[in-house]
Parts: sequence; structure tokens; C-alpha cells
Amino acid sequence: MQCNERTALIFGITGQDGAYLADLLLGQGFAVHGTSRDKENANVSGLRSLAILDRVTLHSTSLSDFHSVASTVRAVAPRYIYNLAAQSSVGLSFDQPVGTINSIMHGTINVMEAIRFLGLDARFYNASSSECFGNTGQLPADEGTQFKPRSPYAVGKAAAFWAVANYREAYGLFACSGLLFNHESPLRPTRYVTQKIVRGALDIAEGRSKVLALGPLDLWRDWGWAPEYVVAMQRMLTLDTPGDFVIATGQSHKLEDFVAGCFQCLNLNWRDHVHSSEAFRRPTDISYSSANPAKAKRLLGWEATVSMPGVIERLLEAEHERRRCAPAP
Repeated sequence: MQCNERTALIFGITGQDGAYLADLLLGQGFAVHGTSRDKENANVSGLRSLAILDRVTLHSTSLSDFHSVASTVRAVAPRYIYNLAAQSSVGLSFDQPVGTINSIMHGTINVMEAIRFLGLDARFYNASSSECFGNTGQLPADEGTQFKPRSPYAVGKAAAFWAVANYREAYGLFACSGLLFNHESPLRPTRYVTQKIVRGALDIAEGRSKVLALGPLDLWRDWGWAPEYVVAMQRMLTLDTPGDFVIATGQSHKLEDFVAGCFQCLNLNWRDHVHSSEAFRRPTDISYSSANPAKAKRLLGWEATVSMPGVIERLLEAEHERRRCAPAP
């Protein structure tokens, strides 16, 4: 089946990464299509905030239904396919383990099987995750580091990663997985801890509340800026040979430092307002996560330029602007 060379299809276009990737691809002259389970009722706030909603074509597609996926792939016939869909919250995956694992693993396989079944000469990107590695310790994880998943979400991502590797080797599919470490933006849903911290700190600074309740603050993560990370996704599909890549800043910080930096930007002492409770700790969690993105720099020419302090500044600036423009109650 012949593909449309300047056409891209994004499964999960309404999410944070999907919206930024769509914006990037539109800027490069691509026709961009995207999917949601129900396009008429999809949350398209991210696409709207980037002013690109009317420039993308949406399709109603159930990623868990092979025939639905194959129908969309056949109709669009894209050269580039990005799978960014499925349940994306680690915390929520403990409450919905079966649904989370199924949505990640089966959705990924359905897209690759549609490409194979249709004989489409497409290039496929799969959103994997740093969660696959589990605790790295202070030895940064690279593409050869063993997986030790510690959540249902990570189990699903690890299974999907190996499915991609198998389709690449067994069927000759041009398929890549991006092992992305934490990457944030104003498009993150409020359930993510970085948004909870930013919004909670501003509420305190504005006198709307006095205390911010969080889980343990001794967790280490590598935080980057989401609009930069989608550039790495796009570059993976331009290579001569497909492969998998760790995408990260290479700098890990304690969650306590993220909290402190956020409050410091607002001239507040976080210790006066933040309450940490073990009640928020997940059944199993990652205490230390660190990355070595050297391969991405070497083969993709990609390197993060925004580290944690810059992420905090950008999130606070965006939240200030959102509140300024919000309609009066």
C-alpha cells in the first residue's frame, strides 16, 4: 500500500506530547491527522491553546480495536505514524492495572499489525517510558539498561517496548521507541505532581490557601521541557536505521528541590507551607531515576536545553498567564 509522503498520523494527538508534536509537524509542512476515541467529545484544549485545532484532521479511533485502527491507517495512509495514546498516569495505573496494561500493550500491537497487514511503507514511533527502568540508582540508564518496572503502567510500557523490537526484527518494520524521562509543560493535566506543585504554590502566594499536601519528597527525577522532547521523536523517524533512544536532560533532582525552586520563585519558604505525607506514597515507586541521553546527542543531534530550573520558570509563567486570562468568577 502506497503512503502519502508528507502525511503524519498521531494516535493520542489530544495529549500533551501529541499537541506539541502536531504543532512541530505542521510547522514542517506536514498534513497532520490525529485520533481520539470520540472526536466529537474529545478534550482538544491542548490543540486549541496552540492555535492548531483547525489545522489538523481528527478521526474517531479505538486503539483497542484492530479494525478501528486499521480503518484509520488505511484512510490516512501516512508515511509517519506516532503512537502516543493510552492511559498515561503512573498513579492511576495502580487503580486500573488491567485497563492500563491492555491499553498500552494491545494498542501498540494493533497499530504495528495494521501497518503490517496493509503492507504500508510507514515509519512508526512508539512512546515508551523511563518508568521501564525502575530504580536506576545513581548509575544513569541508557538503551542497554535492564528493565525493572515498578508499576502497572511501566509493565505495559515494557511489554510494548519489546513488541516494537520484535516487529522491527521479525517483520522489518521501521519502528522506534523513545524512552522518555519526565517532561513537563502547561498542557500537563492537573493530576501530575508538577502541576499540583505549581498551582498549589501560586494559590498560597495569592492567599487562596495556606498548605500544600504532597507525597514523599525524597524521590529523584530527571525533568525536561516537553516541546523539546517531541523534536527527538520526529528525528527518530528520519534515521537510515531504526532504533530506540533514551530522551532526557541527563540531570536528576530531588522532588524537594523542585518544590523549593517553585516556592523560591514566589519569594516563599516551602517549609512553611508544604506538608509531606506517606499516605500519598504509591504501593511501589521509583526512588531514584537518572538518564544517559548520549546516544540521542550522537545520532539524533538532539540535546535538552531546558533543565529543571527552566521548567519551573516556564510552568509558573504559563500558570500566571492562564489565571490572568481566566474569566472572572
